[in-house]
Amino acid sequence: MGGINLSFFSFAWDILPSLLDGLRVTLVLTAVGIVIGTILGTFLALGKIYGNKPLSWFCRSYIEIFRGTPLLVQLFILYYGLPAWGLRLSPQMAAIIGLGLNSGAYSAEYLRGAIQSIGTGQMTAARSMGLTKSKSIFYVILPQAFRLVIPSWSNELIYLLKYTSLAYIINAPELMGHAKIIGAETFRYFEVFAVVAIIYLIVVVCLTGILDYLEKLMKIPGFETH
Repeated sequence: MGGINLSFFSFAWDILPSLLDGLRVTLVLTAVGIVIGTILGTFLALGKIYGNKPLSWFCRSYIEIFRGTPLLVQLFILYYGLPAWGLRLSPQMAAIIGLGLNSGAYSAEYLRGAIQSIGTGQMTAARSMGLTKSKSIFYVILPQAFRLVIPSWSNELIYLLKYTSLAYIINAPELMGHAKIIGAETFRYFEVFAVVAIIYLIVVVCLTGILDYLEKLMKIPGFETH
């Protein structure tokens, strides 16, 4: 048993540099994807709540389409489908766009819930002070909504990190992509994916700790919505 364990750790150490190369790509995909998703989700949420009927309908339709279809199908359309229309994306670019567009739909719903949980008196008070509707939204409503949405947004970031594992299917060189190559070369799939699982676990635990600290930092004692 000791020999087996020693062999596993020795093998894990040997493949770690390659897996860390893949992890760097995974973290880039996650970071860029969540930024795109947060920005897009903000505009979608605002359009759905405050937009006119055509804009609200568009935002609602976008959210339903991207939440109602698998991320893998969306990645396939971007990577394998768009070339038929003359647009060819690199695997990494297709993964970034797909993750961002998908995350935007979920972020929009999280933010919509946060905005609608804020009492209507906030908007009334802002307007009574002479602020326009748009300024009331951006200076009064959104700052409170962003604070309230942090727990849901934190979950979205963790989910997005794990969803990047689907990008290997379109040949993106992320963590799972490197693991697949190593497994095919060594036929030690169990050990390879066990190491990958440990890496994901470590990253998720670290991210969760950072996000929990951020949530406590942003929390205002006594602040609650009505």
